[in-house]
Amino acid sequence: MSDIGRMYIDGEWVLSGSGETREVINPADGSILASVTEGTADDVKKAVAAARRAFDKDGWQDTTPHERAALLRAVCTKLERDREPLLKLETLDNGKPLRETGYDVDDTIGCFRYYAGMAEKPTGQTFSVPDPNIQTMVVREPIGVCGQIVPWNYPLLMAAWKLAPALAAGNTVVFKPSELTPLSAIRLFEIFEEVGFPKGVVNLVLGAGATVGHEIAANHGVDKVAFTGGTKTGRSIMQAATGNLKGISLELGGKSPNIVFADADLESAVDYALFAIFCNQGQVCSAGSRLLLEESIQDAFLARLVERANKIRVGPGSSPASEMGPLISESHLNRVLAYVEIGRQEGATLLCGGNRLTEGELGKGWFMRPTIFTDTTPDMRIVKEEVFGPFLVVQTFRTEAEAIEMANDTEYGLAGGVFTPDGAKAMRVIRKLRAGITWINTYNPTFNEAPWGGYKQSGIGRELGTFGYEEYTEVKQINLNLNPGMSGWFEF
Repeated sequence: MSDIGRMYIDGEWVLSGSGETREVINPADGSILASVTEGTADDVKKAVAAARRAFDKDGWQDTTPHERAALLRAVCTKLERDREPLLKLETLDNGKPLRETGYDVDDTIGCFRYYAGMAEKPTGQTFSVPDPNIQTMVVREPIGVCGQIVPWNYPLLMAAWKLAPALAAGNTVVFKPSELTPLSAIRLFEIFEEVGFPKGVVNLVLGAGATVGHEIAANHGVDKVAFTGGTKTGRSIMQAATGNLKGISLELGGKSPNIVFADADLESAVDYALFAIFCNQGQVCSAGSRLLLEESIQDAFLARLVERANKIRVGPGSSPASEMGPLISESHLNRVLAYVEIGRQEGATLLCGGNRLTEGELGKGWFMRPTIFTDTTPDMRIVKEEVFGPFLVVQTFRTEAEAIEMANDTEYGLAGGVFTPDGAKAMRVIRKLRAGITWINTYNPTFNEAPWGGYKQSGIGRELGTFGYEEYTEVKQINLNLNPGMSGWFEF
């Protein structure tokens, strides 16, 4: 990259017309990683115009699936070549441990490869209709210009989740990464340029959500907007998108239940309960942030849970020994710490953590101990609101019915887990959970082949799998008269 990270608009690396820049900060030590140009609404308009021309006039929508698949496979090859520097860059930018960014980069490659294959698969349907002279069919066509906005918790992987299906389906894109973590997106667009995507097909605009993100959502040249992030921002995007009734897909927040029955294997359930909430510092939309324990195992379970939580090695993501890295920013750390005080004021019991780590080199970054609250009630803010950090609340239940009611007592509906060796009970509970992504005797595995998205205020639409591909297509009905002639409807 150049001294100032640039945007990629219409096949050119450009600075914003505003002349403003933004510093990208390493959350592990507060150091400046890079300076990047700060985009504006005018930069979005230029990118949309380029994407519009590439789709409407330059022939991108007429490319064959095989041509698009070849470009996506070439991206995979370059990503594999650059795997090690990419995962190190992602760790510096986001803070998560190297072992996590390794999985992220590999999943990114897998996502592009999956949708390269999807582009070449059969699509459409044919129908037998009452009129024997009419052949009816349905085809899927690209939507057009797609605006895409991703968060900072999985910068590269979330980019792949949106870009890969959109490009495979034949759309052009205007893409905005989080202003906190733009570096891997810049590198990805360098790869797009390297493999030969035509001018205007892929456009990268950097900048703040309130300006760049809002213009993407409101711009009438954009046919669809896809967003991953907070529910409050999702509502704003929905409102901005009404101007031209553009399509929307939203993957939003969660306060997901992880239900553990008394017959579950304690060690395994404890292990997954930790993984469900403390992976990626709890900065995961689908995190198992509410642990629902059957009352009879509460004491034994929590004793082991706290023992293990206190042993989690918190440190810079670049250290191979680190199991949990820093939070993304100082302001976000302070927000999570504020919930600790809220929990105390509400009368919950803090079992462990709840404080910033300041000893030694950790004092330069935004580190927090794994935090667990118990003695909670359903009306507490720490139980109802998404904290988005290493912050677990514990609830207890006595019956299966009570567990289901408690699990569904939330405005969200993204994810949920159930731990029990009783397969019938597990399926009964999972079937009753109002959530889009669920697990039995595991938590967190995600696959490019399977849909991702939630119920209620956790979003609209789905990503990944065939569902994610279809989100970037329009359905067109075609009726062909096999026996052309006069309709005979009106008299001569």
